[in-house]
Amino acid sequence: MTKIKRALISVTDKTGVVALAKELENMGVEIVSTGGTARVIREADVSVKDVADLTGFPEMMDGRVKTLHPIVHGGILALRDNAGHMQQMEDHAIPSIDMVVVNLYAFEKTVAKEGVSLADAIENIDIGGPTLLRSSAKNFRFVTVVVDPSDYSKVLGEMKANDGATTLTTRFELARKVFITTNKYDKAIAGYLEGIDPRKDTYFI
Repeated sequence: MTKIKRALISVTDKTGVVALAKELENMGVEIVSTGGTARVIREADVSVKDVADLTGFPEMMDGRVKTLHPIVHGGILALRDNAGHMQQMEDHAIPSIDMVVVNLYAFEKTVAKEGVSLADAIENIDIGGPTLLRSSAKNFRFVTVVVDPSDYSKVLGEMKANDGATTLTTRFELARKVFITTNKYDKAIAGYLEGIDPRKDTYFI
């Protein structure tokens, strides 16, 4: 098992995220984060690096583009037992990202509101979040991915018991939960859009 050295945290539901970040910092994990999540963690006196500092690019387009960058996804997707991958990481100064903690924009909650517009719904379709989750889940052999705050304590407990590492079984179970979650999320978006009549909705006028 490999010790987790760097975690990327970007969450809409911030339940328990400060406690998680403090525990990770105490275990020597470098925390990388975005926007509001970084602010909440920093306000709790936990050291955090902005994703922009990692990639060299600022968050842009009103936050639509934050984590969609080769530095981020290379650090997640690289196979740690593949010499070619590791050499490319070294060549391009890509740091490994060993843990990803992400939950998604509250699309279902948004569209459940009375009078919500299609424009509002569209802005609550998460792009970077599902991409981070899928990248991490695909590489569960090496990356611990957490989509559900209820799993924070389990992951932290396992790290404490294993010198900062998680087991392959746990990483697989967490990855499986990711794909269940993103599948449900996409179904919610598709279901909402199926109910939109472009001939009548004011978005198209």
